[in-house]
Amino acid sequence: MPTVASYCTTFLKPEMLHIYRQVTGLERYRTFILCKQRQSAEKFPFPEIEVIPPARSNFLRRFHLKYIRREAPLIYRGEYRALLRILQQRNPDLLHIYFGHTGVHLLPFLQHHRSLPALVSFHGADVMPRADQPGYTERLRTLLQTVPLVLARSHSLKDRLIDLGCPPEKIRLNRTGIPMDAFPVATGRTFPADGKWRFIQACRLIEKKGLALSLSAFAQFCKTYPGSHFTIAGEGPLLPDLEKLAAELGVAEKITFTGFLDTASLCQLYHQSHGFLHPSQTPPDQNQEGIPNSMLEAMATGLPVLATHHGGIPEAVTDNLTGLLVEERDGDRFLDNLLRLAQEPGLWQTLSQNAADDVRQNFEHRAQIATLESIYDELASLKRSADL
Repeated sequence: MPTVASYCTTFLKPEMLHIYRQVTGLERYRTFILCKQRQSAEKFPFPEIEVIPPARSNFLRRFHLKYIRREAPLIYRGEYRALLRILQQRNPDLLHIYFGHTGVHLLPFLQHHRSLPALVSFHGADVMPRADQPGYTERLRTLLQTVPLVLARSHSLKDRLIDLGCPPEKIRLNRTGIPMDAFPVATGRTFPADGKWRFIQACRLIEKKGLALSLSAFAQFCKTYPGSHFTIAGEGPLLPDLEKLAAELGVAEKITFTGFLDTASLCQLYHQSHGFLHPSQTPPDQNQEGIPNSMLEAMATGLPVLATHHGGIPEAVTDNLTGLLVEERDGDRFLDNLLRLAQEPGLWQTLSQNAADDVRQNFEHRAQIATLESIYDELASLKRSADL
């Protein structure tokens, strides 16, 4: 069975469940993990992990490499030799690098060791410019020319990569797969005729998720449906600001911040809810969504989605079919959709059924793993052709 070395700098942050599902879901390939830091071991157990050890401090050598030879951080920090040693011992057939910025970091290695076929997968934030890192965009463009294949989670990300100079023929769509057995359709969910609506948003608490708009629209919605409740599941730097905003809007007692939840707890909340909110927006740093995993999970349970025309969201949510979409930052229209959902039982039921059906057709976990492995096959065939 061929082997893939899966490089993920931190394995794994709590919000990286989608990567864990991918590396543990492989069927025709085995994989081991390369990382610089191991996190969340209890949540994400994995038997084959190689932690790249930090280099021993050698001030003179580091100074020479960094300031005299102007080498990249991968080299002057000593990671290059440690990575090469592990790969020589393990002898994988392929290298899958998770996230574009990690690919940029590994660029010197990729340029010097083209005999190991490698691909880089882009997930959303890793296509944005980095003004604090001079020359980063140029190195990213070089990366896109260097690797033989590039993975994108959505067509919108594919377009961004092409804008950065990636040859379109290199790009393959690599969607996130959702394990449907973990998110079954809710059987007891009914239209809340008593007006006690339950909404949920599950995400990192960061600007691009549009949480302030969600809270503001929900506060207005409560003027008509005062018995409603809004649960926000996730962690992030905006938590204090969001708690303050909820208090200022007068709905603090109607909001629950749960922090990150495990799969079973999150699914239970989906089953208890009537709609999923996700009004994503493009922040000043151009951070863009791929296709939000939590949104797909919610849809799998039969939750209608109220979201925005942002990033890859319209590739998973069809307006008036599986959810209701508005333009970014359009709080008035977003509120209108909340009220429309509450006032049209037939619409709510139709969106619910369609959402569950559509996700099963287009985002089923095993089908997406099969697609990924077919891309691995293609990468391996490119290597064989080069050897002939």
